Amino acid sequence: MKLSEIAAALDARVEGDETIVIRRAVHPSEAEGPEDLALAMDKDLLALLPGSKAVAAVVAEGAELPDSIRGRIVVKRPRYAMAGLLDVFEKPVHAEPGVHPQAYVAPDAVVADGVSIAPFAYIGPRARIGAGTIVLPHVTVGADAVIGEGSLLHPGARIGERVVLGARCIIHPNAAVGNDGFSFVTPEPGSVESAKTTGRVVGTNVLIRRVNSIGTVILGDDVEIGAGATIDRGTVTATRIGSGTKIDNLVQIGHNVQIGTNCMLCGHVGVAGSTTIGDRVVLAGKVGVADHVKIGSDAVVAANSGVGTDIPAKQVYMGYPAVPRARAFEQYKGLARLKRLFAEVADLKNRLHAVDGQGKVPAAPAEAGQD
Repeated sequence: MKLSEIAAALDARVEGDETIVIRRAVHPSEAEGPEDLALAMDKDLLALLPGSKAVAAVVAEGAELPDSIRGRIVVKRPRYAMAGLLDVFEKPVHAEPGVHPQAYVAPDAVVADGVSIAPFAYIGPRARIGAGTIVLPHVTVGADAVIGEGSLLHPGARIGERVVLGARCIIHPNAAVGNDGFSFVTPEPGSVESAKTTGRVVGTNVLIRRVNSIGTVILGDDVEIGAGATIDRGTVTATRIGSGTKIDNLVQIGHNVQIGTNCMLCGHVGVAGSTTIGDRVVLAGKVGVADHVKIGSDAVVAANSGVGTDIPAKQVYMGYPAVPRARAFEQYKGLARLKRLFAEVADLKNRLHAVDGQGKVPAAPAEAGQD
C-alpha cells in the first residue's frame, strides 16, 4: 500500500512523500528497508528512528523526525491509531473454504454459505452456523446452538447445547461457553446458609444435591471470549453477555449473570451467579464479585478487589473489600501511619507511668513480619 492509502484508512494526515510503498508495519529497530513502516508513536521509539532503515513512520502530533524519514503519518491518539494500523496489516487465521472431510457435521445442522469448518470439528444436531464463520480444528458446537455470521471459533473452543452467539463473535482456544452452573442444595439449611445469616456454622452438608442448568448462554454481537474462559449457562433462563463486551483469558462467569454492552473483564476475574453488571463496566485483573451483586454502568473496579456489595454507576472502587477509591486511599494511609501511632501511644503511656512513679512501660513484642 502507498503511505497515503494507509493514512486514509486511519483518517490521519500525511507529511512528506505520500507515494512511498509500504509492505509491512514494524518496530523501528526491526525495519529492514524502505518498504517497512516504523511505528514510532511513543517517545522512546522516536529515539530509535535515526538508526532505523525505515524511510516512513507513524508518529504522534508534534514529533520531530530525522531527515532519513521522508514520509510520515501523523495521528492524534496513538493507541487508537494502533488498533486501526493492526487492522490494515492483520494476518488472518488460515482457513480452508468449505467443510473438511474429517469434520463431523450433523445431517440436520444448517451451515450457511462461505463457512469454513476444519478437520476434527464437531457440529451437533440442528446447530446453525452463520455465513462466513470460521470453525477451526477440535471445536465443538453442541446441538441446537446458533453461531452468528462472521464469527471465529479458535481451536478447542466448546460451545454448549442451545448456546446462542451473535454476529462476529470471537471465541479463543479452549474457552467453554455453556457449562452447567455451580449450583447445589442441601435438604436442610447447610453450613453456607448458616454462615451467611449468623456468622456461625450451624448446619452440616450431609447430602449435596445438584441443581440442573436448563437455561442457556446468549452472547450479543462482537463479543470476544479469551482463552480458557468459562461461562456457565443459566439455571432456568439465560446467562447474557451484551454486544461489544470483551472477556479476557481465564475469566469465570457464573450462572444467571447478566453483563451489559461494551464491558471489559480482565484476566482471572471471577463473577459469581446472578450478578448484574451494567454497560461499559471495567473489572481489572483478579477482581472477584460475589453473587447477586449489582454493578452500575460505567463503573471501574481496580485489580485484586473483592466486590461484596452493590456499586453505583460511574464510580471507581478498589480494595478488599472494595470501597470507593477515596475511601480506600484513606484506609491505606491509615495503615501506613499505624507504626508511628503505636510509638506515640507507647510514649504517652511511659509519660503517664513516669508521672505516677511506676517506671517505664515495656514495649510490646513485634509481630512476625512487622517493621
